[in-house]
Amino acid sequence: MIGSDIISLAMNLFLLDIIEDTVVDGPGFRTSLYAAGCRNLQLDDCTWGMFADKIGHTLYGTTREGIVEFQKAHKDINNKVIANAPKDMIINTHVCRGNFHSTYASEGAYDSVADILFGEEDVNAYFLEFDDERSGGFAPLAKVSGEKKVVLGLITTKSPVLEDKQLVIDRIHDAAKYIPLERLYLSPQCGFASCEIGNKLTEEEQWAKLRLVKEVAEEVWGK
Repeated sequence: MIGSDIISLAMNLFLLDIIEDTVVDGPGFRTSLYAAGCRNLQLDDCTWGMFADKIGHTLYGTTREGIVEFQKAHKDINNKVIANAPKDMIINTHVCRGNFHSTYASEGAYDSVADILFGEEDVNAYFLEFDDERSGGFAPLAKVSGEKKVVLGLITTKSPVLEDKQLVIDRIHDAAKYIPLERLYLSPQCGFASCEIGNKLTEEEQWAKLRLVKEVAEEVWGK
């Protein structure tokens, strides 16, 4: 790592320290949400998608090896927030890869983030995008520690084309080679409208996707 990379890495880690002080030691937003009735909180976390991207390290001014330090720092911040949450609040992570008007922001398999994200982040479940080849294979799911669950985002919200039902079922069983089927679930890969303009699907096409999720889930796991 050259001198400028070291400086950039130090500056970015310094910014993470500021974020940690603000988020972890700041007002208890978790307890405020809890008081309002929230019992299931999802971290819509685009950061891990950028960490997994083959050029993501350049956004942090570091190398592919150096990005691991950012992964650790980010995981530590998340875990400190989670540790202060009420015990009966379920907290999950969705690894978002961008969802603006049927486009995406990042690509890359989960292999490079699996050890820290799947092995060390203290969430209850992961909502993971697996709707196309950008997300790689299922092998990294073997790193999901404890009894944490994985929600497979196999149904794309970016295209109106309806997935083949049997292919989706086959992919679920492929994933079950790395994590028990009883810890797997199914969902769309992301939202249908992550911004005001939404994705390029009609309302009926969106409902067709949701019906497919229900049909597959009932066939794989039972009603």
